[in-house]
Amino acid sequence: MIERAFTMTVGGSPVHTAESIEVIDPATEAVLAEAPRATEMDLESAIAAARDAFPGWRSRGLDDRRAAVRAIAVVLRDNRDELAALLTSEQGKPFALARGEIDRAAMWADGVADLEWEERVAEDTEQHRVRVRRVPLGVVGAIVPWNFPVTLAVWKIAPALLTGNTVVLKPSPMTPLTGLRLGELLRDVLPAGVLNVITGGDELGPWMTSHPGFDKIAFTGSSATGKRVMASASEHLTRVTLELGGNDAAVVLPDVDVAEIAPTLYWACFSNSSQYCLATKRLYVHDDVYDDLARALRDYGLSVRIGNGMAEGVQLGPIQNRTQFDKVQGYIEQSREAGHRFVLETPIEEPSGYFIGPVIVDDPPADAPIVTEEPFGPIVPMLRFTDVDAVIDAVNSSPYGLGGSVWSADTEAATAIAERIESGVVWVNEIHALSPQFPMGGRKESGIGRENGIEGLLEYTATQALAVRK
Repeated sequence: MIERAFTMTVGGSPVHTAESIEVIDPATEAVLAEAPRATEMDLESAIAAARDAFPGWRSRGLDDRRAAVRAIAVVLRDNRDELAALLTSEQGKPFALARGEIDRAAMWADGVADLEWEERVAEDTEQHRVRVRRVPLGVVGAIVPWNFPVTLAVWKIAPALLTGNTVVLKPSPMTPLTGLRLGELLRDVLPAGVLNVITGGDELGPWMTSHPGFDKIAFTGSSATGKRVMASASEHLTRVTLELGGNDAAVVLPDVDVAEIAPTLYWACFSNSSQYCLATKRLYVHDDVYDDLARALRDYGLSVRIGNGMAEGVQLGPIQNRTQFDKVQGYIEQSREAGHRFVLETPIEEPSGYFIGPVIVDDPPADAPIVTEEPFGPIVPMLRFTDVDAVIDAVNSSPYGLGGSVWSADTEAATAIAERIESGVVWVNEIHALSPQFPMGGRKESGIGRENGIEGLLEYTATQALAVRK
């Protein structure tokens, strides 16, 4: 157990609380640490600190705000190993991947700091001149999930601060430690109140989304929770960006090189133990290569090492929490009871922890829950198809529309299919290539608004038409 006390950051100062929440190590099921449990008064203090800091932060020159966002990247890199060890301990992902997440978050902060936007002149007549400006909203409530707690925090912090807003960050109660530690490290980097970090139980999120003191809520999480966030925020017409669940499909055409593509598709499905909104959750494979790809995925999957993320050479860690573990086990048992065959069922040797070996279900019915729902864990259906139009209809039949991919030796043909997929981002012959330079977000029940790119950056601003009589 980590003995040190973690503190919230409010107005640039450490804050302790009378009550705490236990943080569980998912690889051992032991209590890892305790994190502060914020009260409603703590939330009020954080909002007030952000509100007080807003006028000064908004008034700072853009170059100063760029420098501050880049300073966040420096702090992340300078403390990479400490943050990565915390991340592995509380989230479960292998240490090498945790270090990669810290590096990626630092790269993101630098990339966002490089973004440029301009005001435009809408009218310029003898009578008046109209400029269209983008101005900051005010105080942003950033609510971050447990699957990528550092990356997804920076996705919100960096554009919010760059555009002149102040932030109250709420990490997940399942993975609060890295967010709390980042807040501690940034106290001497950012002006007091510009970034506040508070943690608490399940009650803290609803307190935030219904609070009139926020000008925007930026939320990443499940579609079910996103709907509740939107309903709660509607009371005060608080703006929202919602990056929600997905049931992403990969369409594999018959001309692929099976040996080359199998490892890539395996990780498209199972990276981060499939706890990834953009994970491939449906594999549509042309009948001509279905059996060959099934064998290749099975052989590759049995070579992957699963275990405690702090152990050398581990490639997949545990499910992050007991609730999600039980949910994924339920999908596996449901498929087993329905008589579905398994292409892959990975054995687990760990004596404790929330470990589930990746499972690939062999051509289940199109209406099976494992096809129509999002398990958010390492079980994926593999489905045969022969007709391209029919498979596009199947892909688009989902209520989700976050991501997707198409795989073929014929890039032009694959692109034509990708253009017909109803998702916010679709990849052709690659997967999970993301960047601060282009937007990501969902359609349908996968969310509202965008993160990243100019489109995501401007979600943290309001449009102002400034008309001046000459």
